[in-house]
Amino acid sequence: MNANELFNKIRVKQVIGTLDIDITDITTDSRTASGESIFVASKGYTVDSHRFCQNVIDQGTKIIVVNRKQEVKGEVTQVIVPDTLRVASILAHTLFDYPSQQLTTFGVTGTNGKTSIATMIHLIYRGLDKNSAYLGTNGFQINEEKTKGANTTPETVLLTKKIKQAVDSKAEAMTMEVSSHGLALGRLRGVEFDVAIFSNLTQDHLDFHGTMEAYGHAKSLLFSQLGEDLSKEKYVVLNNDDDFSKYLETVTPFEILTYGIDNEAQFMPQNIKESLQGVQFDFATPFGTYHVSSPYVGKFNISNLMAAMIAVWSKGVDFKDIVEVVKSLEPVEGRLEVLDPSLPIDLIIDYAHTADGMNKLIDAVQPFVKQKLIFLVGMAGERDLTKTPEMGAVACRADYVIFTPDNPADDDPKMLTAELAKGATHNNYVEFEDRAEGIKHAIEVANPGDTVVLASKGREPYQIMPGHVKVPHRDDLIGLEAAYKKFGKSNYDH
Repeated sequence: MNANELFNKIRVKQVIGTLDIDITDITTDSRTASGESIFVASKGYTVDSHRFCQNVIDQGTKIIVVNRKQEVKGEVTQVIVPDTLRVASILAHTLFDYPSQQLTTFGVTGTNGKTSIATMIHLIYRGLDKNSAYLGTNGFQINEEKTKGANTTPETVLLTKKIKQAVDSKAEAMTMEVSSHGLALGRLRGVEFDVAIFSNLTQDHLDFHGTMEAYGHAKSLLFSQLGEDLSKEKYVVLNNDDDFSKYLETVTPFEILTYGIDNEAQFMPQNIKESLQGVQFDFATPFGTYHVSSPYVGKFNISNLMAAMIAVWSKGVDFKDIVEVVKSLEPVEGRLEVLDPSLPIDLIIDYAHTADGMNKLIDAVQPFVKQKLIFLVGMAGERDLTKTPEMGAVACRADYVIFTPDNPADDDPKMLTAELAKGATHNNYVEFEDRAEGIKHAIEVANPGDTVVLASKGREPYQIMPGHVKVPHRDDLIGLEAAYKKFGKSNYDH
């Protein structure tokens, strides 16, 4: 596309040089800039990428978008605008022909459950033999092909490119986990969602948002940004077991579809039967009751599954077909995942890293604990510490507790475990500065028949250490290795 045509949309700009240049790409990452791309510089929290302008010019880039004139050498057009990332969104969606309008898009937000709901929607589409894409904490996936990502919600240009990639791969649907950070920072500007789904709102990320009000407002942006155009067929799926749903109803004109277990809702489960192999329930809907059998464990996963099923149904898929597919869905990686059922202990990993998430995790596991419940939990570095003692108290619902750091970054691991220990309600706990050592200890003290839960990381493949260096780490592999050493190896394939 000719850059003149592309920049026509931007009314307030100062152009130094010519825009009569053909371009095929746009990037905010100086390392990927080339002769056919526009480079958009921005001032972030830690890095101002304006300092890389000379680098991209040396790489052949002919157009840079900046918020102030750059003193650079070489032939380059500078487009000076007040808000470079806002302009980046507009340019990217225009250049890539508004990709989110070319497939069905689901956006999932909430403190807990985003990954599970989004993955379940993706898996249901795959089970129906439909091409599908997923983007979130577990990376980017088109059908079964996976790549890892750094953020739950990538920055605006990369996000647009991922959606374009899904369109080019003939995906019918794309499901995105929508983080409060992504919403507050405008990373989702221009993304046209068809269905917005809310799981719950509990304390988290106050280091970023400051207050629960600001955190809730950020979440609500997904629903208000569905727009006001009622000629479009859009839906809002809300959890009636969470009071914040009442507020979300007020920010959108589209039809509200509600689900709940404890509070009255349009969609509800009845006759729930639980085991560590999965849940079964009768799903009461406004148009009949369906028996659902799924591999997911715990009541909170019934809630997540209902949200996913309603979302897919809202876009025209027959409920009977959805119920049939759900029977054989695979587990969600790192979310209440039972590792190697042949072990004499129940070894479980989960991503729960808030008091609410941990409570729900223990609620789900407790009915199946045959002897001791051993619970390991970590606290992340450089985060809101006000939630930490409550996490420690919840962990002490278990018989034996292990406190560790989780991505300590530049915080002192001893301080992080001490903050967790402040909330301890019994003395049957230990603190480990090294998470891997804590996991090995959890297995060491476990006897056949015990349940060991490793919480807060799921299958996250690293620890963030001092200097924000990512060091390889996998809770599941460390736990399994220790368990095989103690109890003997099975045929489990990891």
